[in-house]
Amino acid sequence: MEKHNFVKNGVLRLPPGFRFHPTDEELVVQYLKRKVFACPLPASIIPEVDVCKSDPWDLPGDLEQERYFFSTREAKYPNGNRSNRATSSGYWKATGIDKEIVTFKGNQLVGMKKTLVFYQGKPPHGSRTDWIMHEYRLVTTEPTVCNSPQKKNTIQSSLVPIENWVLCRIFLKKRSAQNEEENLQFGKKNIVRKLRNTKPVFYDFLTKDRTDLNLAPSSSFSGSSGITEVSSNESDDHEESSSCNNFPYFRRKL
Repeated sequence: MEKHNFVKNGVLRLPPGFRFHPTDEELVVQYLKRKVFACPLPASIIPEVDVCKSDPWDLPGDLEQERYFFSTREAKYPNGNRSNRATSSGYWKATGIDKEIVTFKGNQLVGMKKTLVFYQGKPPHGSRTDWIMHEYRLVTTEPTVCNSPQKKNTIQSSLVPIENWVLCRIFLKKRSAQNEEENLQFGKKNIVRKLRNTKPVFYDFLTKDRTDLNLAPSSSFSGSSGITEVSSNESDDHEESSSCNNFPYFRRKL
C-alpha cells in the first residue's frame, strides 16, 4: 500500500474535504506511542518541530487552525526533570493539573495531557496571551508491537524509548460572542445586586429641624428647607394688582 506524505515544508497539506481531528487516545496510542518506539505511523501527517525554538505565531501551519507537532523535551537543568519552555519573546507556563488519557474500551492509562499558556515577556512578569498548547506524553509499562514488514511482530520494551518525544497541539483561543454576552450579563447582575443592597435615604421635608437635609441653598428658597416663601413686598404687589379697584370693568359708584 502506498503511503502518502501530507506534510510539505513543515505544513500540513490535506486533500480538499479532509480534516484532521484525532481524539486524545488516538494521538497518544496511534501517533505518539508509535513515534517513541520508531514504529510506522498511520500517516505522515505530523511534522517534527522544536516548538520552543519559535514563538507560537511563527510556527509552520495555518494560525487559524489547530496545529500538531512532534517535539523533544529539553531539560531546564542538567540534573532535573523540568522542561525548558522559553522561546525568543516569551515562555510557555503550565496551568491546572495534568489530565490522564485512558483507552475507551480497556480503561487503561496510556498517556498524560498537560495544558500550557503562552506568556510574552520574562517570568514572572509576562503578559498572558490566548495561545494554548496541549502537550501529550507517553505513560505506559506495556510492550509495544510493531506491525511492519521490516519489524514484523517486533516487541520493544517501553522502558527503552528511542527519544523523549512529546506531541503538541497548539491553537489560538478565540473569544466568542457568547462569552462576551455572558460577561455582559454577569456585569448587569452585579449592578442589580448592588442596587438591591443599597439602602434608600428618606428626607422629612416637614420637620422643623432642616439642618441635616443637605439641600442646596437658593435665592428663591428660604435657607435649606426646600419651602418657597414669598416676600411681603411681592405679596402686596400681587394683592394690589389683583384688586377690584384696579380692574377696568368695575367702577365704584359715588
